[in-house]
Amino acid sequence: MRLEGKSLGYRYHKASWVFQHTDIHIEAGEIVGLVGPSGCGKSTLGKLLAGHLHPDQGQVIQDGRPIAAGQRNPVQLVFQHPELAVNPRWKLKRTLQESGVPDDNWMTELAIEDHWLNRYPNELSGGELQRICVARALGAETRYLIADEMTTMLDAITQAQIWHSVLKWSKRNAAGILLISHERQLVNRLCDRIMDWENMTG
Repeated sequence: MRLEGKSLGYRYHKASWVFQHTDIHIEAGEIVGLVGPSGCGKSTLGKLLAGHLHPDQGQVIQDGRPIAAGQRNPVQLVFQHPELAVNPRWKLKRTLQESGVPDDNWMTELAIEDHWLNRYPNELSGGELQRICVARALGAETRYLIADEMTTMLDAITQAQIWHSVLKWSKRNAAGILLISHERQLVNRLCDRIMDWENMTG
């Protein structure tokens, strides 16, 4: 059981390469850190793995097979800025329902209050909204989570609370996590294995 990116490459506007010949894998239940400077292409790689972008080179394989079109993606991505990941015109209850209702246990674990769901995204703080985005990602079908600077903008207490819940979810479900960050201290503390961007891209 693993998520693999094999010889991945991506070009912006079909022009210059962001990266080429890049290999990465995440085993089920493994927490992998990916570190590198801002703007180097880490987020683009995360979007390729989660199916938000299509590679110009190579392929993404989950458990030995390409992810089938039309199924709920077993690879979910949580962005740094939660306000960019939700429809501002939808109440949050609709946002969660559109993605598949998350497990009530994880809603409780993430300290999500029921009355938040009747609000619009701009009525919540950044930390509250990110909890919603994390809960949305932790669906029953999710096998791999791409956490792209997921808690970078949050205060230390909220960051610790969210990671505690996510690591608990990973352990309980044998789910793999790719933690994309430039914060080496966070990566060193949480990850089983660490990859340096400059050593893996062509």
